[in-house]
Amino acid sequence: MRHVLLALPLLCAAPAFAHDVWMQTDKFIVPAGTVVPYRVYSGHGNSREAWDLELTRLESLRSISMRGTAVLTPTKTSEGSIRFTQPGTYIVAMVSNLARSDLPAVRFTDYARTEGLTPILTLREKLGTTARNGRELYSRRTKMLIRVGNSAAPQPHITVPIGMTLELVPERDLFAVGAGQPLPVRVFYHGRPLGSATVKLTNLDADATPIATIVTDAAGKAVFRHPGKGRWQLNTIWSRPITAADAEFETIFSSLTFGS
Repeated sequence: MRHVLLALPLLCAAPAFAHDVWMQTDKFIVPAGTVVPYRVYSGHGNSREAWDLELTRLESLRSISMRGTAVLTPTKTSEGSIRFTQPGTYIVAMVSNLARSDLPAVRFTDYARTEGLTPILTLREKLGTTARNGRELYSRRTKMLIRVGNSAAPQPHITVPIGMTLELVPERDLFAVGAGQPLPVRVFYHGRPLGSATVKLTNLDADATPIATIVTDAAGKAVFRHPGKGRWQLNTIWSRPITAADAEFETIFSSLTFGS
């Protein structure tokens, strides 16, 4: 099935903290033929809010299964619904386009430390720019896993990258992993494994702080323990220096949600 991307204009964001974005639903395992409503949020804890922005902020929304890719047409950024007619595991993938952020120096430094963007902090120290505002272009990528029906057929498509610029990819079928078992995930950046990336595991029903944080190894891998029943999010952020009139860095937020 053909994959369609829309070319959209660059938008300006208010000078505020740029949070990761994720998709979630009440049930991640559903019978075939079910219409699954989903919601899109930004931020955690007291900062959580619906990601209710203009539709022009979306670059693409897709549903990916063993049968191929379906391009979806949302009517809102903050919520929607998808009907799954055939059994299998589906990846629902959303990508936003670029926006601008201009943060005061102290807030930018706090944000970069919190998110583990050590290379950016090191570069600013080297260049002597730590007292300047942090100006960046940022975008988001998010995936949500939905299991439809009770088929035990292998679902290898969920353990390979789907082509996102920054992407979290589980090495095992998360619906076949039991509580306490290893949950290995790899981070890919421009198609290559990304080391030194901070990956957080968060309980979406108590999301003020992550329950675990791991930095990826040289192969881009982080191994968590499956937390068991519930609704969960894995997320990571990466940034690189750029040469632009209105920004020093390009930052990408990426998340993966799943549950039982």
